[in-house]
Formats: sequence, structure tokens, C-alpha cells
Amino acid sequence: MVVIYNFKMLAVSRHRAFSKIKHIAIRRYAQVALSEENEYTDTPNYPPIQDMSLQARKLRGREEIYEKIKNISTVEEKQIGLNMPKYYGWPCVMLNENVIPYNAMPLVQYYTRTHFKLIDKLPDIYNETSDLADSVVKEIKSHIEDCILIENEGVQRNIDLSAAKSEAQQKEDALAKNLVRQINRIVTNNITDKVPHILSSQVDYDPRVEAFWFMGGTDVPKKVYNFRSKFPWVKNKDEPIDRPIQYIGSPILTVRNHLPLKPLVPYSEAENPDFKVEKFTYVPESVGYFVEFRHGTNIPGYWPGDLDEFGLLSYHNRGHILCRKESFGAQDNLEALHCQAMKASFGWLLSQANYQGFTSYNDITYPLTTQTVITNGHLISLYAYQLNTIAMNIDKVDDNPKHNICFGTQPMKLYEKIEDGKVQGLNEETLKMLVQFYLNAPEERDHEMKPYLGKEEQLISDIEDDNRRCWLESRYKHLMSNRPRHNLLPEIYHWEKIYKIHHQTRFFEAKRRPFELGINPYKRRLDEHLPPYIPKVLRPYPKARKKFETTYYPKV
Repeated sequence: MVVIYNFKMLAVSRHRAFSKIKHIAIRRYAQVALSEENEYTDTPNYPPIQDMSLQARKLRGREEIYEKIKNISTVEEKQIGLNMPKYYGWPCVMLNENVIPYNAMPLVQYYTRTHFKLIDKLPDIYNETSDLADSVVKEIKSHIEDCILIENEGVQRNIDLSAAKSEAQQKEDALAKNLVRQINRIVTNNITDKVPHILSSQVDYDPRVEAFWFMGGTDVPKKVYNFRSKFPWVKNKDEPIDRPIQYIGSPILTVRNHLPLKPLVPYSEAENPDFKVEKFTYVPESVGYFVEFRHGTNIPGYWPGDLDEFGLLSYHNRGHILCRKESFGAQDNLEALHCQAMKASFGWLLSQANYQGFTSYNDITYPLTTQTVITNGHLISLYAYQLNTIAMNIDKVDDNPKHNICFGTQPMKLYEKIEDGKVQGLNEETLKMLVQFYLNAPEERDHEMKPYLGKEEQLISDIEDDNRRCWLESRYKHLMSNRPRHNLLPEIYHWEKIYKIHHQTRFFEAKRRPFELGINPYKRRLDEHLPPYIPKVLRPYPKARKKFETTYYPKV
């Protein structure tokens, strides 16, 4: 029996070996036949010669990432893909809507790539609603006067004051918020039967607006320069890098629709050299902006999948002007309002563009337009903004000929004063311009609105696999919340920086800290973590050896 058993095992092993040799021979025969078939060509075919310098290899790596993000099919996965290189978040330059340092306009214009044009009247596209706006102003004039009077003298407010802002700013912002809501109610109720798009539009109160993009062409931060100086083979220590930019805004009220607004100027005018913006290469800390580690978020006030995905109008406070130093002067306060409008308009439109499938790596293929109002209830500034490009990373900032355009007015008085229980001198021309913002009707475009999204899957909700859909939804919402990691980023204490890094006087101590072991905690990808553990009793049969849950990170 033993001899027969060994003979059978030998026959089986020889059969397996023969089958492997047969498959190898067939595969090699096919390769030889294919090579003989394509061995000779009419013209010589040479493989492409690649530039193997450090900069060229970095460029090819970046272009590969751009293409991968472009090929991702859903909106949420694109946003996760933007954050894939950083587990603890990006070192973002924070552009808060209400934080505007002195002389910030050059930086804001360059970081948003916006040409600003001061105007006395609205652009020409608003002329077609001029007559209708005059009739609307006559109908609502008395109602506007009543709401101004009531909000200023007929209401006693008990405001819970915060130490973060001055008392005057908080009172002014509270008055402006209530007055804006009343004006919006009066105007929309009056024109609903005159223009159809108002009835189908949606109003958001105090929405969360955030935008994230990459900016190239600026000076290298000092930390990056010092790090490069450690390596003698690095020749170009001043080589520019992408600076992550994060905008955070808080409008009083926004109006949005399922159709986009008409462009203010033809899209071809975006390449007009007259709209070129001067470069601002200095580090943002030199102006007064600071860096914060956080994940990049693009949120236009609603989650992906909302039908009303294009903004029409947004209102903003201007109480932060009261907190600026008197030495800044009236001219810089005026520029601060222009900076606020450019940041708010660009940030809102950029986040909307991300929901259409565009990113800072993949530029928009059509313009987007919005209208911005900055007011304190008495003074009002009107801005019309057209977004023509969002590609400003290091590979496109110098080669991109397109620029964004912003038309803005100086602060205008909505009324002169309140005297003897009456509103004196209501400015009908200012009110007419505001009404024309509402009358500006959106229209359907004749081109593909989402060219970089999938045909069948454009949102996570379109995914049929329950496990993948639920996992991506949970991961996306957690990423957008910007909650800290359960293991926080290792901190370098001041005494360690002095004695261990700068002067190295504690060489006798055991090296246990990451900077002593040559570990860079910032150099960690978003998917470099241990997935959740599956208890043995909950593991699916027959895959009982699977100890950890499956992750569905996009391949970036």
C-alpha cells in the first residue's frame, strides 16, 4: 500500500509540473509569434526619452495625481482624494471672512486670482430688468421703511455678548441679520409672481461655507528652506511649493437655485490681459494671515446631492470694520470690504464648482456667477462676481491666462436717518440695484455641467454596494467635520526645541521622541492606519480569518 500511495503522489506531481510547463510554453510561443509579427515596421519606433531630473520626476508624479483625481467618479471621493496625502491635515493658510489684516488686498487678489473693478452702476446685463425693478421699488418702498423703523427702534434685543468680539460689533451684526431677513422676505414675496425662479429657489440662514484650494508661485516657507538646507545635493532650495488655502465664511443668508446665473462677461474675456492680477509672492505671515493644520473642506452650505446647487445671492455682515484700528484709515477699511467680497464670492463659487466635479487640479470648463451684498443695515455694498478659473497650483499659476472678475460698488446709504419715528431719505436707487440682484434670472446652460464625474455614479448615494456606500458616507462626513484624531499629533515642547534641537545639550538621554528617531509624523497618508477590528464572533463565514474591516479609500 505504501508503494502504491507514493506512485500515485508521484504521478500527480508530474502531471502538475507538466501542466505548468505546457502553460509556460504556450505563453512563450505566443510572445515569440507576436514579436515576429511586429518585429519590422515601415518607420522606426523609439521609446520616449524621459527627463530624469528631480524636477521632471516630481512633475510626472504630480500629473499622475491630477489624472487620478480627475478620473474619480463621485464628488465625495474626489474630496477624500484631495486629503489623501495628509493624515493629520494640510498646513492651511486660513482666509477667514471677517479677519482682514492691514493692506490685505494684493494678497487676496492674487490668492483668488481676481481682477477688481470699482463701479457706480451694475453691469450691462442688469439693464434688461431696469423697468421691472422700478415698479417693484414703488410697491415695496413703504414696507422697507416700516421694517427699518421696527428693527431699529421697535425691538429691544437681549444679546448674549461674547468676549471674542466687541459689544458694538455684536450689536451691529445682530441688527443687520434681522434687517436682512426682513428685506429678503419683503422682496421675495413681492416678486414671486413676476419672475418664476424665485419660487423655486431655496433660502439658507447662517449656512456653513468653506472652500479649499492650492496656491502656487509664492515664496518658500522658512521651515521648508531650512529642511532643504540639510541636504547638500538639493540645489534649488527656493523651488516653489503648493500652499494649501482654506476659506471659512459665515453669510447671514444665501439664496440658491437649480440653475446657474448668466455670465457677466463672455467667457473669452477671462483671458483678457487687462484683467491680469499682480503677483504677490511674499509669505502670508508677512501680511497677518496664519497657518493651521486641518483637512481641506469644500462646503457651499449644503451637502452633495441637493438639487439647488447654484448660488444666486448672499448677504454678509460688516461689523468687523468696527474692530479695526483707527490708524488703518478709511481707504483701507474700504479695501477690507472689497477683500471680504472677493473671498466670500470666490469661496462660495469654488465649493459649488467642487460639487460639479472640478477641483484645484482640474479647472472649470465654464464660468460661474454669484452676487454678494455686504451690509450693516444702514450702509450697503453690492458686488457681482464671475468665476472663470480655479487652477492656481504650481504647475498652472504662471501658464493659466484666465482670471476671475469682480464688479463692486462703494458703500451706499440705504437711508439717511431715522427721525421722529420715520425713516428719512430712503435711497430708491440703492434699493433698485438690490432688487435687480433678485430679478437676475438663472438659465440653463447648453454644455456638459459635470464632465469629470461618472455617468452612473456621481454621488456616494448612487453606489449600489451597501458596505462601500455606508463606509464612504461615514468617512466623508467625519473628514468634513475636522474632528481631531484619537491620537493627536506629537508636540515638540519648547525646552526640547531649545536643548535638543537647536543646541543639542542633552545627548546623554535616551532617544525616544519622533524627531530624535528621524520620524516625520506629518509624512503619513490618510489610509495609513489600522482598520477597525472585527471580533471573532462577528466575522463573516467562511472568511473567518478576516480580522479587520475593509476600507474603500480612493486610489490616489
